[in-house]
Amino acid sequence: MMTRVLSTAALAALLLGAAPASAQERHGGPIPARVHWSFAGTFGRFDAAQLQRGFQVYKEVCSACHSMKLVAFRNLAQEGGPDFTAGQVKALAATYQVKDGPNDAGDMFERPGRPADTFPPPFPNDQAAAAANGGKAPPDFSVIAKARTFSRGSLYFLTDWLPLIGYSEQGPDYIHALINGYEDPPKDFTVPDGGHYNKYYPGHIIAMPPPITDGQVTYPKDDKGQPVVPETVDQYGKDVAAFLMWSAEPHMMDRKALGFRVILFLIILSGLLYYVKKKIWADVGGEVHGLQPELHKTY
Repeated sequence: MMTRVLSTAALAALLLGAAPASAQERHGGPIPARVHWSFAGTFGRFDAAQLQRGFQVYKEVCSACHSMKLVAFRNLAQEGGPDFTAGQVKALAATYQVKDGPNDAGDMFERPGRPADTFPPPFPNDQAAAAANGGKAPPDFSVIAKARTFSRGSLYFLTDWLPLIGYSEQGPDYIHALINGYEDPPKDFTVPDGGHYNKYYPGHIIAMPPPITDGQVTYPKDDKGQPVVPETVDQYGKDVAAFLMWSAEPHMMDRKALGFRVILFLIILSGLLYYVKKKIWADVGGEVHGLQPELHKTY
């Protein structure tokens, strides 16, 4: 028996040890490390301050190339998001020029943005975006935190679905890792012209140059005049990844709250149904037991 147990444990350890390697082979690079996110888990919630910093990084850096066609300015003020005020959103929208029309003369025109408008794209169309970026248009960022993922191994599905320890943050982890994954290529690795080496990007060759450097974005200061968080690439990556996760799933907190209430309701309902079943069948069982002496007399 002991030999069987040890053999089973050894086989499980071997499979678990091999899972990350096979996942890395399919992904084409190291598996991004797990980052501690405030929104992870059943009771996770977005950090409004982090979302505001992430929006600042997107606005000052990423928006030069990447659009967010599915996000409106007014979404920044909705509950569970960056928590901007209506006045801040209105003032922010007015700093953008939005194409509108046609007017009475049949011409298109530009006007200041309104809270109901979506973020204007940096390029007029995909062809112009591709022409300005080496032949390939940068992807839209609206739902990229859900669209980009990776496999951690075939056996992790056994735990990833669990409510309290489940894992569904592959997108933000990948975005954070990608931003921090630029480095010099190995000696035997050739990077073509216009490409850049990133150890987390599948195939390692990415057209986008390093998007941000330490100190590039100035964060709000505390009472002592120091940034509230470090102004580093690592922190920028965390903040913008959290913001992109919110843009991809802005109602995540409402979904989790509703799911918790539904599960709680089902647990209570199951208890009530079990109690009713016991009550009903207890009476039936009594009647059956009461007939037993007469049955014995008959036979």
